[in-house]
Amino acid sequence: MQSFMNDDFLLKTDTAKHLFHTYAESLPIFDYHCHISPEEIWEDKSFENITQVWLYGDHYKWRIMRAVGIDEKYITGDGSDYDKFLAYAKALSLAIGNPLYHWSHLELKHYFGITETLSEKTAPMIWEKANAVIKTLSARKLIEMSNVALIATTDDPVDDLHFHQMIREQGAMKTKVVPAFRPDKALEPTRADFPAYIEQLSKVSGISIQTIDDVKAALHARIAYFHEKGSRLSDHGLDYIPFAKATDAEVNAVLAKALLGQPLTDLERDQYRTALLIFLAGEYYDFGWVQQWHVAAIRNNNVALFKKLGADVGNDAIMDVHLAKNQAALMNACSERGKLPKTILYSLNPNDNYTLFTIGGCFQGEGIPGKIQLGSAWWFNDHIDGMEQQMRAYANVGVLGEFIGMLTDSRSFLSYFRHEYFRRIFCNLIGQWVEDGLYPNDEEMLKKIVEGVCYYNAVNYFGMEL
Repeated sequence: MQSFMNDDFLLKTDTAKHLFHTYAESLPIFDYHCHISPEEIWEDKSFENITQVWLYGDHYKWRIMRAVGIDEKYITGDGSDYDKFLAYAKALSLAIGNPLYHWSHLELKHYFGITETLSEKTAPMIWEKANAVIKTLSARKLIEMSNVALIATTDDPVDDLHFHQMIREQGAMKTKVVPAFRPDKALEPTRADFPAYIEQLSKVSGISIQTIDDVKAALHARIAYFHEKGSRLSDHGLDYIPFAKATDAEVNAVLAKALLGQPLTDLERDQYRTALLIFLAGEYYDFGWVQQWHVAAIRNNNVALFKKLGADVGNDAIMDVHLAKNQAALMNACSERGKLPKTILYSLNPNDNYTLFTIGGCFQGEGIPGKIQLGSAWWFNDHIDGMEQQMRAYANVGVLGEFIGMLTDSRSFLSYFRHEYFRRIFCNLIGQWVEDGLYPNDEEMLKKIVEGVCYYNAVNYFGMEL
């Protein structure tokens, strides 16, 4: 029986152990999608105790705490940080099989030097040990300890990116920090705050927005601004992939209604979003950017909880949507214009992996290795089963050796060990294939595949100088 979380954690074969320890373990991290605050990086945020760096804003942890019946006071309420830590320890000790159990102990081990397992019994001792160390840590120190080469944050088109600018001008970090363009609010005309948001977009772009061409011009201006600040990628959160072609006159009529706060039909919403997604794909292509589509999250499901706490508090879930027809039509519309950029496709519903990637595979080419990617196992899927399922789908209908690997998708400065978790699972998967005789024990090729998927493919795919 293997001891818990030893050096060969998750590595079941000699080949897997060799590939991880020889090639994957020491590689830098290229974190091309996260929700880290650039302001906190700039300020080099420090923490008074482990709860502040571990539990504040972490809806993954909040969900399991609610699942064991912990009062909201000790999750997002006014309970003390110590009591919240004890409450999390109680929940975690019951979470056998949940990736949080593994992530939490990887973080305790590597950032705090703590090898004891966390439980209600050990929590007081671990609280003291961790807090003695936390005084020596800060946001930048944690990034440095994690060997992070690049961080791509998530930024709205109206953001001025001044913290990014100050980080660049200071030049004190080895890690490159870049913004990623997330125009969700501009593409959602049914939001109650849409008119106010368009007013903001108009102000920062210097373009009076009355028509769809004005919206496009404003977004173009902001893409150019982001490009100047180092961005080379965008990100879209889509409940589903829309496709409803319309004339400019029809889209202008939709926009006019939305700016007046009038309700839209589903068709009108999709006409507006389709027009902008096709336009933006062309912009990304022209600027040499990568676009990401995150699909199939159904958000803010518990209305009472949403009214009390707001969004991003563990109140979201997997959505079932019909993707194939609209995805194929939208990607084809971009392709017919000759402007389909590099694209990463994610679905929160793992049943969509084969649909997303087989349709995406119809648009590979142009001399670009892995132009269309099946994004890494996302959110509710970034566990052992989900990661293996995503990688098996990638291998079954694509070329796994061109995969650009893992991301954190996190707001936590401790979450970089999700990359180690991924690398162990990846090396275990392909190591087993080698030992089963499904791939030759070719050291040169295995080295290339492991190092590529764990780091170099992403570096080459995004084309950002480090």
